Amino acid sequence: MTTDTETTTVASTAKRWSGQLAQIVAIVGIVFVAKGALAEPFYVPSASMEPTLLIGDALLATKFPYGYSTASLPIHVSLPETGRVFATTPKRGDVVVFRWPGDRSQVWVKRVIGLPGDRVELRGGQVWLNGVATSVKADGIGAAEDDSGGSEPAHRYVETLPGGVSHPIFKLRDNGRLDNTPEVVIPPDHLFVMGDNRDNSADSRVPVSQGGVGLLPMDNLVGRVDAIVGSWDLGVRNQPVSNWLSGFRMARFFTGVH
Repeated sequence: MTTDTETTTVASTAKRWSGQLAQIVAIVGIVFVAKGALAEPFYVPSASMEPTLLIGDALLATKFPYGYSTASLPIHVSLPETGRVFATTPKRGDVVVFRWPGDRSQVWVKRVIGLPGDRVELRGGQVWLNGVATSVKADGIGAAEDDSGGSEPAHRYVETLPGGVSHPIFKLRDNGRLDNTPEVVIPPDHLFVMGDNRDNSADSRVPVSQGGVGLLPMDNLVGRVDAIVGSWDLGVRNQPVSNWLSGFRMARFFTGVH
């Protein structure tokens, strides 16, 4: 036999649990919306953007600068492409996060080199835009790292794109297989993107069928990389656990990306 007191207690408990569940759902919803509309963290798994970005960097990509599409969602959802809303074209030199055209569940990061209507080619490793060579100045020798903690010497240069954006690049060899490419005209709503580690990047110089990016549809853009919020050297994984704290690259925490 159930008393009125017991019924009241059960009802009160159910109400309390439903209230807490509603709060959890609301919090998850707010986080989901914030990640979808404002900014989202990403992790750098490869060396293709060295020396600007290192393996193990944690990035913050701001989503609103280029508008929104299904690529902006914090999880990959197979939905029909409908274009972008509040769309804005990136600037040359922007570092962007995007969904790889070959598999939109994968998120990649590269630098914007060419915009719609631009003519882009490479001659001897130097980028030519609309018939004019970009400025490239030697900047010493750097160390190109891999995910096992090893490194190899790399010539470091500072490249300046039309509009004045300057950024460092690595060249591992003098005659890389992607140092000479035919001129391409970038169609509307597409971008030509490259990695700063020019001899270790599958980018717009490589078609999607060969594992590259090809000409990137702007609908695939997720956002612009504005900051490195953390960094950990994966090379310390092979060391004793007691040394793992030494892998944090504190000097890279909360630094801007250019």
